[in-house]
Amino acid sequence: MVNQSIGVFVRAVALVAFSAAGAFAQTIDTLKIMVPAAPGGGWDQTGRAIEMIVKAEGLAKNVQITHVPGAGGTIGLPQFVNQWKGQPASLMVGGMVMVGAIAANKSAAKLTDVQPLARLTGEFEVIVVPANSPHQSMADLVKALKADPGKVAWAGGSAGGTDHILVGLIAEAVGVDPTKINYVAYSGGGPAQAAILGGHVAAGVSGWGEFAGQIEAGKMRALAISSPARVAGIAAPTLKEQGVAVELLNWRGVFAPPGLKEPELKALAAAIEKMANSAAWKVELEKKQWLGTYMPAAEFTAYVAAETKAIEAILAKLGIAK
Repeated sequence: MVNQSIGVFVRAVALVAFSAAGAFAQTIDTLKIMVPAAPGGGWDQTGRAIEMIVKAEGLAKNVQITHVPGAGGTIGLPQFVNQWKGQPASLMVGGMVMVGAIAANKSAAKLTDVQPLARLTGEFEVIVVPANSPHQSMADLVKALKADPGKVAWAGGSAGGTDHILVGLIAEAVGVDPTKINYVAYSGGGPAQAAILGGHVAAGVSGWGEFAGQIEAGKMRALAISSPARVAGIAAPTLKEQGVAVELLNWRGVFAPPGLKEPELKALAAAIEKMANSAAWKVELEKKQWLGTYMPAAEFTAYVAAETKAIEAILAKLGIAK
């Protein structure tokens, strides 16, 4: 689905007392979800998973998904801020990529203009090399990077995105000027994989799921993962245990539009919390190999503020944002 009319008011949300503690339960007639990206990607998959689970759990009768692709979410964000304002049963899917895109694109709309509602999922990044690479470990790759940053080409997603940020953090951590890195941005996982397998770059960076098949087939070798500790089922040491003091989680979450009344915001947050704690959601996480990282609104709001500050700092060091 592409840009659909977003001027239609959502019918009222029914609120009922849920417990003596004052929590809310809700049945939403139509839940509207903006996915500020094209169909098929991680944000779209998140939106589709939400659609499936809230309907299965009886939290919403209907779900309407609207795609507004482009510029790391910064085309959809201002529409969500201005045109979805005050619409109670409405969500926008977003994540770490959007934080970087806002800074890189100098977007007038910010995440401070919307309400962080819940962090839902995360995925750690993995650094890979082709199977025939001379770099047998992260130490080998770091040695080459220190010797001549320009000769170590890294393949990843869009400039200023999660992959680029991780390479910049690695460079900074090992004492290399982040502006000197040779980062090659690709529009999709396919072209990036082809560049890695073809030996056109020294290394590649993406979420584990992107490279898992090639690693399991023996065509790529995983040198490191950006998690704080080793991940069960993934045969890759962390960056930290190899002397690179970096960890990074590519997170995704949902945001509410501005202008909601407090009961409307609480009802929406309660519905998402119930979804995130459901058995069906946990099954979906396992199926998609996503890490469940649920974080409620207040904590998520503080987390987004901290992430924004950290990402803006590294992008400035990369020369992408000032």
